[in-house]
Amino acid sequence: MAPSADSRRLGLIMDAAFYILLAASLARFLIRHHETPRAPWVIALSLGLAVLYVLGSRRTVWFVPVVAVWAVLVILGPSFAWCAVPLLYLALRMLPLRVALGLVVLLTGLVVVTQVRLAGWLDPNVLLAPPAVAAVATAVFVHMRRQTDREAALERRAGMLAERQRLAMEIHDTLAQGLSSQRMLLQAAERVWADDPARAREHVGTAAEIADRNLAEARRFVHDLAPAELAENGSLTAALRTLAGRESSDALTVSFQSDGVPADLPARVESTLLRIAQGALANVREHARATTATITLSYLGDQVALDIADDGCGFDPERPAVATAERGHGLPAVRARLRQFGGALTIESAPGEGTVLSAAIPLEAR
Repeated sequence: MAPSADSRRLGLIMDAAFYILLAASLARFLIRHHETPRAPWVIALSLGLAVLYVLGSRRTVWFVPVVAVWAVLVILGPSFAWCAVPLLYLALRMLPLRVALGLVVLLTGLVVVTQVRLAGWLDPNVLLAPPAVAAVATAVFVHMRRQTDREAALERRAGMLAERQRLAMEIHDTLAQGLSSQRMLLQAAERVWADDPARAREHVGTAAEIADRNLAEARRFVHDLAPAELAENGSLTAALRTLAGRESSDALTVSFQSDGVPADLPARVESTLLRIAQGALANVREHARATTATITLSYLGDQVALDIADDGCGFDPERPAVATAERGHGLPAVRARLRQFGGALTIESAPGEGTVLSAAIPLEAR
């Protein structure tokens, strides 16, 4: 999992702290011990540690020599013990928790030993302060890491649920509607098979065409591609016009019209509007008992709107149970699709007076 922005910022702060502490420790050593034989070694190791740190890949194979060089520096100059704080952070961040905790104990022990040697006696502050600071810092970091892991798990679960909802909507608006259409066509073919074989074959052929489209949609789901109509027609306007022609039959006439100056829309917005139109027409065909339906795509400057109007039996949109019974399960899916773009769904209907479904998406929310 990629580190969060807060984690990256904390890492940059720790890196800066390491360089500052390393430079301060070297300066203190040179001020106090510049004439000792150890000075050239301390200078060389300090520069080498700085270069090693800046060129590091933040992996275990890099961290081991960093800690080893730092340990030698601490033995040569106890003031370098202050660099342990960023190193402890790196250990807790990079290594498995048990390994990191063991390394924390070892580094803290080395700091205590060198500080006691520097003090020249068993100073209680030297003995107790480093372990206390290390324990508090470790506890805080472990708590933060576990909280981050829990949040990541929740995000993964939310992503899985969102993907399931997306697939459910896609299946409802395409595959399920296509299967329903095939069933109706095959039932119609069965009714006229004896009296009108040519008409029956026509119904069967249309059902086969729908099956081919459903197969193409299923393959596109796997590859997360745009709806087949968009890929085949090249634009939302052409796709909606094709959809209207395909959904027209002896029982239902579907027309399409476009208003306003067309604007370039993102592929996800076009896919969403096309899916909404598909689902709405499926509901009209199955529940409305309508003879005509009109798809209108309107570009209104600050938003794009899709209206599907029919002259069917209508329903009471204020009664959710009736709305679900009359229009299937598509309305919740439409609202869920529009929420992704800050859009809104409006339904105007009454029993016996037809229905107008309006879906609007703000253009600034694209």
